[in-house]
Amino acid sequence: MKKQQGFTLIELMIVVAIIGILAAVAIPQYQNYVAKSQVSRVMTETASLKTAVETCLLDGRTNIGTNAGDCDLGWTNSNLMGAGVDIQDGLNVDLTGDPVTIVATFGANAASALHSETLTWSRDSSGAWSCDTTVGDVSEAYVPSGCSGSGS
Repeated sequence: MKKQQGFTLIELMIVVAIIGILAAVAIPQYQNYVAKSQVSRVMTETASLKTAVETCLLDGRTNIGTNAGDCDLGWTNSNLMGAGVDIQDGLNVDLTGDPVTIVATFGANAASALHSETLTWSRDSSGAWSCDTTVGDVSEAYVPSGCSGSGS
């Protein structure tokens, strides 16, 4: 006689249940990881503008644009940012305000927990930059160490 080989239905159901439990734990953790990495990426992308903003301020150029005499920040659009008002979608740079600000608004390509939230870089009158997420209410769980809810 041949011995039958294979798994019983109960064994297969137990394996499927274990996979379901692991997925229920892993998927939210992965989504949190993605959201945090996207906040870090936008923070880094917008932080790179600080040097260009400083140069424009030192040269006395407060109009943003590509015309002669305007401040050209050399910005290329990010797929994580959404509708904005100044340079391109999702990015607003105010060189005339006090404080000077760089505001990034998360768009539809960002994690769903970040849609329409903002990350703001502010330059005070002494020239010090700080990153803030409280204005846009980015969850504290997604804020990278270089930026905090209270500014850093």
